[in-house]
Amino acid sequence: MVRALVFDVGETLIDETRIWSRWADRLGVPRFTLLGVLGGMAALDRPLTDAFELFRPGFDVEAEQEAWKREDPDGLRVNFDADDLYPDVRPGLAVLRDLGYELIIAGNQPPQAYDALAAMDLPVDAIHTSDGWGVAKPDPAFFAEVVAVSGREPGEILYVGDRIDNDVRPARTAGMRTALIRRGPWGHLHAARPEAGDADFVVDDFPALVTALTATPAG
Repeated sequence: MVRALVFDVGETLIDETRIWSRWADRLGVPRFTLLGVLGGMAALDRPLTDAFELFRPGFDVEAEQEAWKREDPDGLRVNFDADDLYPDVRPGLAVLRDLGYELIIAGNQPPQAYDALAAMDLPVDAIHTSDGWGVAKPDPAFFAEVVAVSGREPGEILYVGDRIDNDVRPARTAGMRTALIRRGPWGHLHAARPEAGDADFVVDDFPALVTALTATPAG
């Protein structure tokens, strides 16, 4: 019986379109071009940094971010705010809370993401990031932290994310139940793969997640 839901961040809760559009502007390439190349990286299971390398061989992402921060200290740059939240997230979380589930956010995110998520005042019980834990998905230690902070048995936890490799497989290996959400490039590509069958649920959005959980009520 599922008693706790744990959510990934990027392309599960947060629409990253504006972030990558700002990166395209920063790199001086058309937005459609960068977004298309990123989709290619996702399809080929290559890291996102390979996209930068195609446009600027030898590109130093960290150095560029530091320069960007100096030039635009008050801008969002690679960060997000409440305007980037998928519109179904807040009402969906409210419904899930009313159904009695414990709700936790836990994803691979940099230090500033915690404050950005906390400022949204979402109806969740806790927010955690890979930076705060010092370990990132798909490391099994990340999912051990998920179990620890929930205080639940792994089988009582449903981990919700947009990737098979970072979310579904490692969470399942840790003994959790899983939901693959079909949004963002990884979500759509991974949902079409046979391995998507490893997830307990494949859903398009939060209303579909609520519907999928109807037969698995909170205790």
